[in-house]
Amino acid sequence: MASLPIRRELSAAELRALACQENDARVARRLLALAMALDGVSRKAAARHAGMDRQTLRDWVVRYNAEGVAGLRDRERPGRPALLAPALEEELRQLIEAGPDVERDGVVEYRVKHIRKLALQHFGADYSRSGMQGRLHRMKLSYLKPRPIHPKADPAAQEAFKKLSRLGVPPAVLILAA
Repeated sequence: MASLPIRRELSAAELRALACQENDARVARRLLALAMALDGVSRKAAARHAGMDRQTLRDWVVRYNAEGVAGLRDRERPGRPALLAPALEEELRQLIEAGPDVERDGVVEYRVKHIRKLALQHFGADYSRSGMQGRLHRMKLSYLKPRPIHPKADPAAQEAFKKLSRLGVPPAVLILAA
């Protein structure tokens, strides 16, 4: 059986040069396998050196002949659709960045469980904990958060406490003075 001819618009040296510049290791291996096959190495040996089966190399030759170097890239996999559309994701981001309202949400700061509840109430998107953490990571939102401030805290009393403690007043005196 005759082997499938490989399109020759690029030489083996040009394919190797493209492989050196390629960021995707899979595409680089495919380019190198094609270059070896163009140099006259048997398809079986070229496939083995590139870490694939001879039939797999044949499939890549078919795609290369049809689409050129662009055909050697992995196609997008369909996968499971996202629970939130990109427009709704931006809306969720705005809700998160606005922060919680103590009367409405009952919390001083958002945690992942609160954001999950928020997404479920507003958009009907029921994420798992790890799923929401991944979504937050893709939205470039940090897990770091400032120390929570109690809604009934008195900033003036806190500052007075800090000033007295810097002066070396013992804590027992500070408590009695309050």
